[in-house]
Amino acid sequence: MDRYKILIADDEERMRKLVKDFLLKAGFLVVEASNGLDAVDKFDADPSISLVIMDVMMPVLDGWNAVSEIRKKSDVPIIMLTAKAEEQDELKGFSLGVDEYIAKPFSPKILVARVQALLKRTSGADSGENVLYAGPIKIDINAHQVYVNEEPVDLSYKEFELLTFFVENKGMALSREKILNSVWDYDYFGEARTIDTHVKKLRAKMGEAGDMIKTIWGMGYKFEE
Repeated sequence: MDRYKILIADDEERMRKLVKDFLLKAGFLVVEASNGLDAVDKFDADPSISLVIMDVMMPVLDGWNAVSEIRKKSDVPIIMLTAKAEEQDELKGFSLGVDEYIAKPFSPKILVARVQALLKRTSGADSGENVLYAGPIKIDINAHQVYVNEEPVDLSYKEFELLTFFVENKGMALSREKILNSVWDYDYFGEARTIDTHVKKLRAKMGEAGDMIKTIWGMGYKFEE
C-alpha cells in the first residue's frame, strides 16, 4: 500500500518537527516548507502530495495566499494550523476552501487523527458504488467529480464529502451533530457554523440544484429530490 505524503508549511522549525515526528510515527511521508511561497513551490513540484497542513502567519507569503494559490489548481485536503482562533479567521479559512481549522496549541495526536479522517475515504474510493445520482446531480466517487446537468462543478474536498453524504442519505433529517461526526469523521467540538458555512458555499456552487439541500430550522438539513 502506498504511503500518503503530507506537506507541512510553518515558519517555526520546532513546530514543523513536532508535527513531522508524529506523522512519521503514524506511517506518513512528510515534506516541509518554511513559508507560504516555499509551500506553493513544493506542492507544484510534487503531485504525490495528498494533504497540506498550512500555518497562517508566515513570511514571504502568508497561509491565506498560499491556500488561495493551491486551490487554483487542486482540491487537495487542507488543514489550517494557526494561533488565531477568532470566528472571522475561521470563516475566512472555510471561504478559501480549507477543510479543517485547528488553533494552536493543539494535541499532535488529534491532528494526526484528523489527517487520517480526511484521507480515509480516499483510500476506499474503489469499493462499493462509484457513481451516485440525484435529479440533475451526478457524483463520480472515483474521479472525485460532481456534475450538475452534465456540467462539472468545482468543489473542495470537504464540499464533495458533504454533498456525497447528503445524497447517500436523501430524504432523511440530518442533525448538525450527525453531519459533523459522519463527514468530518471524528468527534467535533466546534460550532454549528462549520456546517452552515460549508452548506452555504455548496448551495452557491450547485446553482438551482443547491435548493435540494433543505434547512430544518433548529436541527440541521435534509436533501430532497
